[in-house]
Amino acid sequence: MLRKTALNAIHRELGGELTDFGGWEMPLWYSTGSVKEHLAVIEKSGLFDIGHMDLLRIKGKKTFNLLQLCLTRDMTNLKIGACGYSMILNEQSHVVDDTIVYNLGENEYILIVNAGMGPVVRQHLEQHSTFQDVSIEDESGRFSKIDLQGPASPAIVKKLLEKGRGTIEGLRYFQFRGDYADAATEIAFAGDIPVLLSRTGYTGEVGFEIVMPYDKTLDVWNMILDAGGNDVTPCGLAARDSLRTGAVLPLSHQDIGSWPFVHTPWDFALPQDKEGRFTKSFIGSGIYDDPPALYTYPFCGFDPRKAENHGASVLLEGASIGTVSTCAIDMAIGRVEGKIYSVASPDKPASFKARGLVCGFVRVDRPLKPGSKVTLKDSRRSIEVEIVSDIRPNRTARVKI
Repeated sequence: MLRKTALNAIHRELGGELTDFGGWEMPLWYSTGSVKEHLAVIEKSGLFDIGHMDLLRIKGKKTFNLLQLCLTRDMTNLKIGACGYSMILNEQSHVVDDTIVYNLGENEYILIVNAGMGPVVRQHLEQHSTFQDVSIEDESGRFSKIDLQGPASPAIVKKLLEKGRGTIEGLRYFQFRGDYADAATEIAFAGDIPVLLSRTGYTGEVGFEIVMPYDKTLDVWNMILDAGGNDVTPCGLAARDSLRTGAVLPLSHQDIGSWPFVHTPWDFALPQDKEGRFTKSFIGSGIYDDPPALYTYPFCGFDPRKAENHGASVLLEGASIGTVSTCAIDMAIGRVEGKIYSVASPDKPASFKARGLVCGFVRVDRPLKPGSKVTLKDSRRSIEVEIVSDIRPNRTARVKI
């Protein structure tokens, strides 16, 4: 039987097209449609139910030591009130999962991991812990999570804050405030609802990930819709997928997974100094002494035609060199004389129209330079695409608020 989030009834009321996602019944899109949902996040804001994610709370005097060993991120640089993106690797350097880790202070951290991965990650941490003074608690069922993403998000959140409104002024990308499990938290929504409010998201656009007590999920969802009015649109998994692809963000167990995490667009998750040298050792780090010939690159096409979402062949001069891991359409972008523009690009030409471009990631057996042309081939068609260093330009995730 599929698991259901606290907002399952709302998804049905809104005409959601429901599907099985990692054992959860989740909306692919609503009656609005995935194209309009995608564009809403670029132009105004979109609201996502992310209640299927898992959350681990880790406490104890040796918590830092455990995370420093098990996460690729160098925890030394993660200050209290900051969060960071990291991989969790096994001894073969395969990705167990990716995570955002939050430093709450006083030897306490939170890991938010993917749907169903809480028990797996907890077991992985416990297997590698030689520290008696560490507790790992899976808080699934106690919390829920909603993401509000897009340029209208800061103004909407400010309307909702009953406590701590001033604390989000100047809140930077990958910083957070509050704790949903702390009744005395510095951040609370109307009705004294404690939240963890994080300047992060999975769209590439400015916004927040909001963690709250499970029994307050519907209240927060309705508050956001009421406060946002026409500036907020409920969004499903399809828009989440196309937005994250255009923002060059991976899907765990599809773009990263049971193969070595080497030569990827997400190498910033590795603990490297300015010269590219590792600042620490971690589980799986031995492979980087002599990494295999495995490379992941973003690509962008020249029209909206797609190949199979994952598994299509990648051809270079007619020879197979790898496979497609993600293939999506970013509906907010298009090309003019070969250059990619977004609906948000301030320099877009008058002739620009966002008809959408196919984009995604390929995993290949050799290095390729940006600008290289490869062919994606499935059982239906062959599509020429270009290896790129970035996809959707003028993303707003890092803007000041």
